[in-house]
Formats: sequence, structure tokens, C-alpha cells
Amino acid sequence: MKKKCLLVLSLLTAVCLLTACSSLPLTTLHSMFPDGDAPAAGAVVDGDSVVISKADYERYRKFDTLIEIMDTVDQRFYEEADEETMLQGAAAGLLDALGDPYTFYYSPEEFAKLWEDDEGHYVGIGVMIQASYVTGLCTITRVFKGGPAEEVGVQKGDILYRVGEDLYVNAENLNEAVSIMRGQEGTNVDVTFLRKGEELTFTITRRGVTVNRIESGVLENDIGYICLYEFAGDSDIEFKQALDELMEKNIRSLIIDLRGNGGGWVDQAVSIGDLFLDSGVMCYMEDKNGQRKYYYTTEGKVDLPLTILVDDNTASASEILTGALQDRAGATVVGVQSFGKGIVQQVQTVGKDGAGMQMTIEQYFTPNGHAVHKVGITPDVVCEMPEDAPTMYEFGDLSDAQLNKAYETALEKIGK
Repeated sequence: MKKKCLLVLSLLTAVCLLTACSSLPLTTLHSMFPDGDAPAAGAVVDGDSVVISKADYERYRKFDTLIEIMDTVDQRFYEEADEETMLQGAAAGLLDALGDPYTFYYSPEEFAKLWEDDEGHYVGIGVMIQASYVTGLCTITRVFKGGPAEEVGVQKGDILYRVGEDLYVNAENLNEAVSIMRGQEGTNVDVTFLRKGEELTFTITRRGVTVNRIESGVLENDIGYICLYEFAGDSDIEFKQALDELMEKNIRSLIIDLRGNGGGWVDQAVSIGDLFLDSGVMCYMEDKNGQRKYYYTTEGKVDLPLTILVDDNTASASEILTGALQDRAGATVVGVQSFGKGIVQQVQTVGKDGAGMQMTIEQYFTPNGHAVHKVGITPDVVCEMPEDAPTMYEFGDLSDAQLNKAYETALEKIGK
């Protein structure tokens, strides 16, 4: 079973939908457990029946209504129904009923695409999208260089508004929109964006896209600069490679740009933080029972003055890294209050058909015990972008007001 923690999926697999009797024909149980798995611990097989405990019987009876619905559909629905699709819908409904926007079910197709995204190679239009579960808006946070979207004029900051003729996009149906924008290489998809209140529709030709998660370089006065766009794939390894290359160029200070970085895998945030911290607490997670799980860094660090750039789309793993370096490495945080996603999701496979689920299991705290969820990271140096600022800048362009402020801060930290 694949399981990983996001900054942050087991429906109780195929929830044993037994009818209101304590023994069932063996053939019925085989249809519910096609691979021969025992329906319950301690079940007794007696000829064509399986006898279960009273406790299991009472538990299974909770699903009588679902069976009644499925039976009624089978008997009366005007078209032939797909039972598997219905079960997937029931699974999705169970998680949706928790009322947590970060907890949901993945169909086998959606789950496969999740790992495809993590690998960073896919056929699509070449954008990164961040959904706000507060506003419902889906904002383009990156347009990949040389990709189809960039070629037609899509810009960072555009709002994804409509895909095709009739799918109006929001945070709840973003996965469906992404699925439509993916597809066969060489085919077209119409995508509509909002830019400063104006609708812009582009016909975009899908093709292979490779996601670059790191950009790095040296600014004036030997100030190193790394943009980290997400914690996915091998971004921690790529980050270390970029840092090593900058160190060979004798940088005197480092700016880490986490603007627009919506997070990803916790272990990658810890791995990157470990580069700049000696042994100690990186962060800790706390579950609903108050049980804590600590993440630690190890001895040996790169000793550089650090400046971190954040904005209101800096979230999750980005906030873990920022909070740890602010608390323990003396990093100066520049920008505006970060997003405030201080909860952790577990992602895992469920069932036997490749489906999955994501579920919020914990919230996290910085090394000094500061909560992040719905609060965010408070910058040491507040710097907002001017209202008339462009939506995109070239890498390292110091006309970017926030980057320029981070650069000035980095100079101050080395006494220049």
C-alpha cells in the first residue's frame, strides 16, 4: 500500500455491505470479496453460509440503506447502472460528508494522475494551479516555460474560469477541469481565464510537459537566489544540487523564494530544512488525541544568512520550512502573511482497483510551538506588491518589488 504525508487515502475498503441477517450465502460473500479475503475476523464458514459475530453483524447493518438504494436502482432505474461507479460515488460521499475540503476520494484514474503529477511529466497545457477553498477561485501560479499555455499568452495570476464550453471551474471541481485539460498529445482544448475582470479564451494544443521545480542563480553582490515552486518529485535533491552549485560560486547570502508554493510532501520540507539546521526539532504534528510526532534535523549545516520570500499563496510544506528556518536559523521572512494551511493530509491507496483517498490527520507547529493553520507565517519585513505590478517577472528581475526588498534585506545581513 502506498502511503505518504502531504502538507501536508482507506475508505474501509469496499465497506462490506451485508444485509440484515447474520449469515449469507457463500456466493454472495464471494461477490463482495472476490479475492477470497475473509469478510471479518473470526468469521466461520459453514457450507454455503458464513457466520459472523454479533458485533460485525451490527456494524454491517449500518450499510443497509446503501444496499436498499443499490437494489432499487437495479430494479427500477430506467437505464442499466454501473455498480462500480455507484460504489465509487458512495466512497466519495463518505469522505465529502466530513466537511473538510482537503479530505476526498480519488478514482483510479485520478489517483494515477496524482502520481503522474508528482513525477513531473505529463501531457497537458503547462500551468500550475492553486485552488482557494475560501474564495473557490483557481489561480494560475506558474506558466511553464516553453509550454503550450505560455505560447498562447496565459499569464501567472490569471484565474482559471472555464474549461470547454460548460465546465465553470472552482476549487471543488478543479480535478475534473485538470482531467479535461490533460489528454492526447496534439489535440486541442478551449480554456477561458479571467484577467482583471476580462474573459480570455485560448485554444491550446496539448503536448508533453516537463515541470521544472527549481530555478537558481546569483544576484549582484554574491547573493544566491533559489526559487522553489513545489515540494514534489525530487525537489529536495534538486534543491541541494542548486545550493551546492551556488556555494561553489562563493555566495555570501541566500534568498529562498517560496511565493506561490502551495506545498507538497512533508519529508521534502524536512530534508531541505536539514541543510540549514543543526540537530533539533524541525516541526511537530499533533493529532486529535493530542499525540505528537516530531520531525528532527541532524548535525551539520550550511552556514549562510537566509532570507525567505513568502506571499499569500505560500502554504503547507512551504510554511513548515519557513517556520523552522525563522525559528531556528535566524532567517528573515519578507513579504506578506502566508496562506495558513497548517494541517497534514495522508494519501494512500484504497481497495484493489487503484483508487485512493486523501485525509487530514494532523495539524503541525513550528519548532517554537507556533500554530500555522488559519494563521500563517508572519513576515519579519512586510512588503506588498504594488497594485500595478506585472503578473510575471523574468527570473531574478529586481524590479520585482518583493524580490528587491529581499535582496536589500540580504545585503543588510552581510553588512552591505
